[in-house]
Amino acid sequence: MTANAHGNFSGKRLVIFGAGYVGAAIAREGLVRGMRVVALTRNEEKAAALRAAGAEVVVADLADHGWHDRIPGGADFVLNCVSSGGGGLSGYERSYLGGMKSIIGWSRAKGTAGTLVYTSSTSVYPQGGGFRVDERAETDGTGERASVLVAAENLLRASSTRDVSHGELGKTVSTAKGDRAAPGPSSPRSDAAARWFILRLAGIYGPGRHHLLEQVKAREVAGRGDYQLNLIHLEDICAAVWSAFQAPSEVKDVVLNVADDGAATKAEITSWIAAQLGIPAPHFSGEPAAGRRAVTPDRIIVNTKLKTMLGWTPRYRSFQEGYASLLRA
Repeated sequence: MTANAHGNFSGKRLVIFGAGYVGAAIAREGLVRGMRVVALTRNEEKAAALRAAGAEVVVADLADHGWHDRIPGGADFVLNCVSSGGGGLSGYERSYLGGMKSIIGWSRAKGTAGTLVYTSSTSVYPQGGGFRVDERAETDGTGERASVLVAAENLLRASSTRDVSHGELGKTVSTAKGDRAAPGPSSPRSDAAARWFILRLAGIYGPGRHHLLEQVKAREVAGRGDYQLNLIHLEDICAAVWSAFQAPSEVKDVVLNVADDGAATKAEITSWIAAQLGIPAPHFSGEPAAGRRAVTPDRIIVNTKLKTMLGWTPRYRSFQEGYASLLRA
């Protein structure tokens, strides 16, 4: 983003739901851009850090409605980047589905948002076998947790099209294709946002998130070395969010993959890291990483639509640039 673009945000109101790794970074950047930033988080320590930076912070559970009267509606920009917060499948459902329902209810009751961005995940795709995955790919058969993410996406789709095509809000199914909800009975309720963007993020890394580096140092890496690993650096996630916020008004209601240009096998990536560290290449466990129920499928996440539609280009185009930056730091 250019310096001139900062003026497009000065004085505007940004509400962030989930002030974790991505949300806190966007909050800090919003303050630099002269925005009025409000963040909701469950974490008192994160809340204190954001208040010290100049943000207004509400400590609450997103899935509850108690915070609705504490944050005025009608925000220019809204970012939902909440995480599961643990608790297994029920935690996923509460954070993602319950959280999205709460945001939609708040926006409809308190004032429609301008642009609403939701950070989902490329884990919604089940494809493997080296398949090149773009946004048209099916999201069926992804497992319980990924299906929760898709259902949350579908809540957002339905909320701003007035087409709740699968019954009551919260009962949508994870079979949506394209960029809008399938046709269905119209609803008189107001839209939750003037427009929305769903950003499906690849594997996140960056300052303070060194999980793969630590595995390489420990000489054992989860998963399979011959599978493609799709990554995205924190700075490039933030750039994608800002690109969505400042997109022309006619660009709206779309799903976009957010991944770098340099998909490579896990063995290539970890061998390169090991060489930079001057240690032997690690071996692979063949087992899922901690917190996962299955090894991430072997596929390449395609980012062409994001580049074409929003003019986004990753600063860290491949793992070499991204991890070189982390190793220098």
